[in-house]
Amino acid sequence: MNVMTADFSSDIGAELDEPLVTAEILIERARAMVPVLKSRAKQATAARRIPAETIAEMQEAGFFRILQPKRWGGYEMNPNVFFEVQKLLAEGCMSTGWVYGVVGGHPYELALFHDQAQVDVWGDDDSVLVSSSYQPVGKVERTEGGFYLSGRWGFSSGCEHCDWVLLGAMIPPAEEGGAPDMRTFLLPRADYVIEDAWHTFGLQGTGSQDIVVDRAFIPDYRTHKAADGFLCRNPGQAENDAPLFQLPWAQIFLRLVSTAALGGAKAAVKGALEITANRVSTNTGKASKADPLVLGAIAKAHAQIDEIEVVLRRNMDDMLGHAERGEDVPMEKRTLYRYQSSSVVRRCAELVDALLPLLGGRAIYMSSPVIQPWLDLHAARAHVANDPNNMAGDVVGGLMGQAPAFMFL
Repeated sequence: MNVMTADFSSDIGAELDEPLVTAEILIERARAMVPVLKSRAKQATAARRIPAETIAEMQEAGFFRILQPKRWGGYEMNPNVFFEVQKLLAEGCMSTGWVYGVVGGHPYELALFHDQAQVDVWGDDDSVLVSSSYQPVGKVERTEGGFYLSGRWGFSSGCEHCDWVLLGAMIPPAEEGGAPDMRTFLLPRADYVIEDAWHTFGLQGTGSQDIVVDRAFIPDYRTHKAADGFLCRNPGQAENDAPLFQLPWAQIFLRLVSTAALGGAKAAVKGALEITANRVSTNTGKASKADPLVLGAIAKAHAQIDEIEVVLRRNMDDMLGHAERGEDVPMEKRTLYRYQSSSVVRRCAELVDALLPLLGGRAIYMSSPVIQPWLDLHAARAHVANDPNNMAGDVVGGLMGQAPAFMFL
């Protein structure tokens, strides 16, 4: 399926009072933003958040609607369209691509919630944005009709631009000896406080601040069970019944936090080309563009980024094909695809690591076009979902016919 030319948007244009929005239009809008994002990248890094005008421009371009249900003004497109947009935005500024991936992906999970939760968020304004922190660190108390939630969560990317948040927590067993219940809780802005805690060496512009909650009540319908996401049997599918929403939620999420790395790596490769084109060593007198080691590292990075993109695009189209045929995605594929998604950031970081020592002294300055992408890639490695070692056991177990040990799959 060619995301550059396919039209996944059906009759959305009439709903949004604009001409028919296609994948090609959205991708071209993202490409046009690349130089703008490059010009704002230092501003985002210094402020430790994405500029408000960038969020507004992404809203106006329709980017946050790509995975949103049609019934809420969204485009309900093939996720590969979303990831093409994300890669382009990240090429301009990886922090922007990261925030877009996370915040822009939440309409997909919200579509899996009970319909009343969707009404709560989008009933008055279907452009409302949601941030998250899925760390299961909250304290949960059962009560009639729902739960009380308390705690502190870190790493809520883009939260200062959002009016709701998704927070992870384990619900204690209702009965002694029972199994704990992992859920995501949906809270409005009035129920939490954002605390400034984001001081990092990379991805500074993501503004991934802390979220603090003091015993807020969350009705049961504003929770999403991890087990429902694993089984692809979510309450929101009653209203949002397109094949898109039959996909395993984890397979979408893993791409949200890894795909920006591809844009960041592309920016680093272009930066390396910029340096290589004119650099002549003051010590050896040798031109970088005549150095086979430099050329080999750039060629390897360019080729392997392309290979990663081809595999990831294939994986998503394959899973969507299963959903369109009314089939569950086989577990053996889910374990492999999860592993491949989790490997993206480390592979991209290693490719850029190999470039840096070959680019000479000018590459180490903060003004260098390769330094910020390099820092961002290494910051992105810290996300637990971007560690393939956590996923390897289920890949091998699946090849041996064993059930997965980890449900986020």
